Amino acid sequence: MTMGGATTRFTPIDATMVKRRVAHFTSRSIKTSAKASGLRLCMSMVDLTTLEGKDTPEKVRALCAKAANPAGGSGVMKQPVPAVAAVCVYPNLVRLARESLHKTGVKVASVATGFPSGQYPLDVRLRDVRDAVEAGADEIDMVISRGLFLAGQYDLIRLEIRETKAACGDAHLKIILETGELETLDNARRASDLAIDAVMSVSGAKPLQDGEVFIKTSTGKVQPAATMSVTLVMLQAIMQCHLRGGPRIGMKPAGGIRRAKSALHYLVMVKETLGDAWLSPHLFRFGASALANDLLRQILKLERGTYAAAWDLAE
Repeated sequence: MTMGGATTRFTPIDATMVKRRVAHFTSRSIKTSAKASGLRLCMSMVDLTTLEGKDTPEKVRALCAKAANPAGGSGVMKQPVPAVAAVCVYPNLVRLARESLHKTGVKVASVATGFPSGQYPLDVRLRDVRDAVEAGADEIDMVISRGLFLAGQYDLIRLEIRETKAACGDAHLKIILETGELETLDNARRASDLAIDAVMSVSGAKPLQDGEVFIKTSTGKVQPAATMSVTLVMLQAIMQCHLRGGPRIGMKPAGGIRRAKSALHYLVMVKETLGDAWLSPHLFRFGASALANDLLRQILKLERGTYAAAWDLAE
């Protein structure tokens, strides 16, 4: 495998050590004041998502309203609850989301490139990307062809990533590896290195800026989706890129993160693996729509001493 034009040796993952480190992150005690700021930080990192066949304009408008004001009708807050980072929809709903989020600061993301399977001809996937960007997408969440990866067709994976990056124009790119289908931590690391290599070595392209590219665990359509172990392996790939003088690549665990407590554990892992610079929605996101309500419930609990009922929070 090449990294920025140089050959690099792949180092197998020590799964036992990964498991031990994850256990360490989840054992950390988070004090009340740090918890309050951490919960709000997590909220600012959420990508609210609706990717269903039954998506309607009304559902997207409601999701955008929640994205811009997650606390909704929760009453006066001692400290405001920040808007989420982005709303993610299918390409045909990008224009509607763009109109709904006008002047809110919330980004519009779109899954293109034959989501979730990636089993479409490359020219079709690239047209999907261009259409989404033209409609107003700030970010594109692409999915790699896992079949090609598992068949060892790494050059074709590089090609589809590079072509997709070029089709994005000024939009940022998140590269979904679908780690649940890659089967091993070794493959998750290999795919992470491959994705980073592909965007770092595009001929004639301007240098990547911090946060211009993310790597992402999952589509949310396959189980297992995000796990702390696979996320740690991907964070280590990002760290190695930066230590070699590369830009700060972003990270997005997606799927299965439903509880605020889990989200805080992810923040501990990011801080201790990559440092404070990554504790920003510019470089770290949660692809976990169900997480937003639990974050809000915990914020309200700290402010008022009691939990809000499930029916008091907008879905």
